Amino acid sequence: MVWVIGAGLAGTEAAWQIAQAGLPVKLVEMRPVRRSPAHHSAEFAELVCSNSFGALSSDRAAGLLQTELRQLGSLVIGTADSHAVPAGGALAVDRGRYSAALTEALERHPLVSVERREQLELPPPNELTVLATGPLTSEPLAEQLRAFTGRSECHFFDAASPIVEGDSIDLGVAFRASRYDKGDADYINCPMDREQFLAFREALLGAEQAELKDFEQESASFFEGCLPIEELARRGEDTMRYGPLKPIGLWDQRWGDLHDREVRRARRAYAVVQLRQEDAAGRLWNLVGFQTNLKWGEQKRVLRLIPGLENAEFVRFGVMHRNTFLESPQLLDPTLQFRQRPTLLAAGQITGTEGYAAAVAGGWLAGTNAARLALGLEPISLPRTTMMGALTHFVAEAPCGGKGKRGQFQPMPPTFGLLPELPVRIRDKRARYGAYRDRALADLAPFLASILQPSSL
Repeated sequence: MVWVIGAGLAGTEAAWQIAQAGLPVKLVEMRPVRRSPAHHSAEFAELVCSNSFGALSSDRAAGLLQTELRQLGSLVIGTADSHAVPAGGALAVDRGRYSAALTEALERHPLVSVERREQLELPPPNELTVLATGPLTSEPLAEQLRAFTGRSECHFFDAASPIVEGDSIDLGVAFRASRYDKGDADYINCPMDREQFLAFREALLGAEQAELKDFEQESASFFEGCLPIEELARRGEDTMRYGPLKPIGLWDQRWGDLHDREVRRARRAYAVVQLRQEDAAGRLWNLVGFQTNLKWGEQKRVLRLIPGLENAEFVRFGVMHRNTFLESPQLLDPTLQFRQRPTLLAAGQITGTEGYAAAVAGGWLAGTNAARLALGLEPISLPRTTMMGALTHFVAEAPCGGKGKRGQFQPMPPTFGLLPELPVRIRDKRARYGAYRDRALADLAPFLASILQPSSL
């Protein structure tokens, strides 16, 4: 029996890989017995912040990671492909159906035993365990981890975006388009002129924030890749316009001929708020990049200042929560085993990776290695030239350890900057990223035959 604690993205993938290797799994999930500050359901692999896994194209970092996971037989990414909704060049899912499908797959698996309860302590050292409790690890177990590792955990504050009803968006003002017209017109875009943008920014700056429950005395440290929209507004007048409100490449055909310079100069938007489809039917839309910690009444007031959202009906308001992660470089090997207890493995965002696909990747590796250990085989680590290998080596080896340097380790999303340099420098970025991809997939290929079949584990 192999334990998996936590049925988020990482735990779901880990449990599946262990069971597919022919081993019994005890999957412990605290929801719905105990709710987290951010989750809304009891389903496995619930997507909290966004419904997007990032770019699909394999010459993008997130897309390459997805491609590697597909080749490695990931249940979680395969299910995402089956429940995708239109999102331009990104992989986005109908999050309700997606989580329900993954929950059903595990609950029906003959080798998976699901226990709905809060895990209060680490299993004993003689029990193979994958710890996949995620960034919202419950306090009793977090205290156990602090005692086990001898370290206080790192943390940052994260937030989720609001969701509105599609029928409440005014398409007389907003328009459908993807940036630079790539793919179908999958986004709804709300354009602002300069006066509207400045009024919106002032409203954000003056809006009242919700208190950070239980952490009022702490200095909030935000993850730079997922900043609240009000924090972006505080960083400068143009910060939002170079971030989620970037207007470049978005044009409403009703404005006139894009190729007419005078028309373009007179009519182009000063800023644009984008909404991405949340469900398969297109009834729900989330505000892209609008993570927020404003009070709910303030969210309704301020966000209705966005042209096209004056009468928006909110299905869910944004929330903020504290994310916990380990000082992994001081604790984990690239196999995701704890150095001081090799029978305990960590997976997902608790290890210090950022993003959905990265969490799945950690679950795949920890689950595969737990299965290998149970079968008396050596654990594996993936080549550093793959995106999965680069991420797991980063969390195990990032230069943050040592006395006096605690707390410098920060979560890392998939990025080509983690990969070793190419033998020959390529100046063109697209060609360079394509070369990274080709090398990664070539180096991953030798692993496929030896690790995908249960009999070969």
